[in-house]
Amino acid sequence: MPQDSIITPEMRSRIGVESAPTVYEIEKEPIRRWADAIGDPNPLYHDEAYAKQQGFTSLVAPPGFIAQYAFPVKVGGPPPRIASPLARNLNGGNEYEFFSPVQAGDVLSVTGKLVDLQERSGRMGTMLIQVVEMTYKNQRGEIVAKARFTGISY
Repeated sequence: MPQDSIITPEMRSRIGVESAPTVYEIEKEPIRRWADAIGDPNPLYHDEAYAKQQGFTSLVAPPGFIAQYAFPVKVGGPPPRIASPLARNLNGGNEYEFFSPVQAGDVLSVTGKLVDLQERSGRMGTMLIQVVEMTYKNQRGEIVAKARFTGISY
């Protein structure tokens, strides 16, 4: 007798539902600290005068900096991920797409949504695969980055 799916209609109903936005102001010192932590001496990340000479409004955030805003705490509305009925979780991979530089002084609005939900069988048994997409917009409403996170529960 085939086993019923672990994906419920309620779980499926969450696909495509965008979370409420969380807003972050991007500051200079966290940009500098991130660049120091990754060992990147690029003056765009450290020297505001240099960044302005290059046509930016302030320090530029290194591309990986956006990762610290991956899963913001939501105010109202459902979070993008669903609670898995399975006990163990793995990171199945992260993808980032950058459209324009994030700079100190920018105010990012971050929303997330579940874009795919699949059940698969593996060596360890049933797996639940969730793909969440996060969209990062600046204060002008321009998309500056998108991130896709794949989570595997088993």
